[in-house]
Amino acid sequence: MRKGTKRKTKQEQDPKQDAEDDTTKPQARAKRAKTSKPQTEPEYFEDKRNLEDLWKETFPVGTEWDQLDSVYQFKWDFSNLENAFEEGGVLYDKKVYLFGCTEPQLVMFKGESKVVCIPVVVAVVSPFPPSDKIGINSVQRESEEIIPMKQMKMDWVPYIPLVDRDSQVDRLKSQIFILSCTQRRSALKHLKLDRLKKYEYCLPYFYQPFKEDEMEQSTEVPIIFPADPKPVFCEFDWELDELEEFTDKLIEEEELSKDQKDAFKEFVKEKVREAKKANKEAREARKKAIEEMSEETKAAFESMRFYKFYPVQSPDAPDVSNVKSPFINRYYGKAHEVL
Repeated sequence: MRKGTKRKTKQEQDPKQDAEDDTTKPQARAKRAKTSKPQTEPEYFEDKRNLEDLWKETFPVGTEWDQLDSVYQFKWDFSNLENAFEEGGVLYDKKVYLFGCTEPQLVMFKGESKVVCIPVVVAVVSPFPPSDKIGINSVQRESEEIIPMKQMKMDWVPYIPLVDRDSQVDRLKSQIFILSCTQRRSALKHLKLDRLKKYEYCLPYFYQPFKEDEMEQSTEVPIIFPADPKPVFCEFDWELDELEEFTDKLIEEEELSKDQKDAFKEFVKEKVREAKKANKEAREARKKAIEEMSEETKAAFESMRFYKFYPVQSPDAPDVSNVKSPFINRYYGKAHEVL
């Protein structure tokens, strides 16, 4: 560099050179714009009610095993049962025993008429279990059978409300007891047919010593005569039916052959004698039970109350308001109130 010349400053550099320099420099990569994730709506789960599963926990006695799943195909609403345990309800602060059953009824649902197994819950207000026995009866069975509940793997067990399920069961003073069955459905295939059918004919048995039993008043006797080629099924009323005329009518209707007439008449007479004897024994047993009963037990029997709960109307299940019945079964008779 010669004397007297000045170094060019950055600002004084040739603009062409600047342009050349810019073309040779690598281009800076553009920054990708950040995309914000869409905000999802928070999910809200409805809190479970304290007694929400109470109706499901009660075993539906007498329901055919292959019909059990159909009972739960609808979202039945038993809020009326839950409310009954609230202050002011019919079951509030009372000791209650619950059992379930089903009633097949023709109902409408979503414009379609269909037969549905309607679940029903019966609540018995009592200071002690209303029964420890099960009655087994059907048209096909020759005689009624009363057996201990435990023989059918059934028993009254405490129901634990949701709010108490983290507590130790033995420390809880439960006021609600449900009829439970421990028979596993997976083991049904190993049961004999007669044993399996017994579950379908089960009815919770109730002995009310102050109320004359329906069987004591009945003059009808079921007849299953082992005729050939098929048995004769009928009911004979020893007060209203005349045996000779009754038998001739069966022969006329070709339900019974003429050569079996005398055997059939003797069979009916024997069944009538057995029924009259059973009625007499039942009356005597009831009379004796009352005589030996303490005043406290008498008062407990007389104060028992029976409430029958049907599901309330909801959009998720058929409306059953037109098919309600106060009748529970032949042992319990009618409920004091249907809800």
